[in-house]
Formats: sequence, structure tokens, C-alpha cells
Amino acid sequence: MSDAESEAQPAVEAVIFDAYGTLLDVHAAMAGEAARIGPDWARISIEWRHKQLEYSWVRSLTGPGSHQDFWRCTQDALDYIAARYGLKDPALLNDLLTAYRRSPAYPEVPAVLRALRGAGLATAILSNGEPYMLAEACDAAGITGLLDDVLSIESVGVFKPHPHAYRLAERRFGIPAERMAFVSANAWDAQGALEYGFRVFRVNRNREPDEYALADRTATLRSLQPLPERLR
Repeated sequence: MSDAESEAQPAVEAVIFDAYGTLLDVHAAMAGEAARIGPDWARISIEWRHKQLEYSWVRSLTGPGSHQDFWRCTQDALDYIAARYGLKDPALLNDLLTAYRRSPAYPEVPAVLRALRGAGLATAILSNGEPYMLAEACDAAGITGLLDDVLSIESVGVFKPHPHAYRLAERRFGIPAERMAFVSANAWDAQGALEYGFRVFRVNRNREPDEYALADRTATLRSLQPLPERLR
């Protein structure tokens, strides 16, 4: 995104964050139990995440009657991964789920949220997460008081990247998407938000290959730390 294009855009009034993978470390649960899981824990964690997302998308695409909330998707995905990799200890699986509900924030997150609010910007989460799991995670991460709202797609019953999910932010703040920044570490989420009309910042912590030509159409960050300055 060029400087000229950035200057032509309307001023941002609210910053909307994805939660899992963007503010909250989705791999911390497996990392914390690496000794019990074994040397393949990182690969298993990635597969758990991929299966969790797959279940959410399939349940959206197959219609309202198939909907299950994101916590159920998370549990079902772990059941699948446990069967695939022979993780048979019920106590381990319970500990993984408990840890997931308390996924920590990335180190820079609290300071970034404080800086944005100090600059007069509203801050919110818009997540596929179920309301209670989001509340528990935000409390555990110490960021609840740094957010104006935590929006869950459960109120519309369809997961991101469906447009109905992104519309929740417009309804909450009463301003159009073009006057809000949307921040996500997930390429599919960044694509959905971009097509909806947000000004999108993609957080690419692991220098993953570009997808959906996002590098040409969004601002790419290696962490959230530069975000407040980029929004000035």
C-alpha cells in the first residue's frame, strides 16, 4: 500500500482485532505441554489449529443447521488430532483445553492497546470465538479493560470470513468499515475483512508467503508494535 493511497483514506476511528493468532497465542497451550506430547508438539499444534478452522468453515458453508460454536469446533478438532497422533491421556487433553481457554497475549499487545486508546481510538475484538471462551481468554491475558468491546460471531451464527460477521463491527460502532482498521494474523481473515471494506493490517509474525495478493493491498506488520505509529 503506497503512502499516497494511505493519505487518501479516511481517518481511522476504531481498530478491530482478530483474537486467536493475532492478540492471543494459539500455540501456547501445546507449547506448555510439549514434554507430555513429544518432539512433534509444534506440528500437532498447527494441525489442531487447521482442523479447528476447517470445522468452522464447513459448518458455516453447510448451513445454519450445521452450526456449532467455536468452542465445540476446538474440542472436536482436538479429539481428531488426539486420535491421529495417539494422544490417549484424558488428563492431557483436558489440560490442553483448559490452557487454550487461557491463551496468553503476545508480549506487545497490552502496550499497543494502551497506545491506541491513548490516541483516542476505540478498540475491539471481532472473533469466531464463543463469548464465554473469549471473556475467559481476555481476562487471563489481562486485556479486558483495554478493549471497548469483544464481539463474537455467535450473535449472527456464521463464522468469518462471511460478510455478516464483519458487519458486527459497523453495527457496534455506527461507522462504516472504511473508517475502521482491521488487524489479523490470518490471511483468510485479512482477505475477508479487505473485501468487506476495512483498512486491513496483516500481522505476519512468521514471514509466511503472501496469499490473496495481500502484500499489494494491505499493510503488513511483523508484530503489532508498529501499529499505533502506522495509524497516526
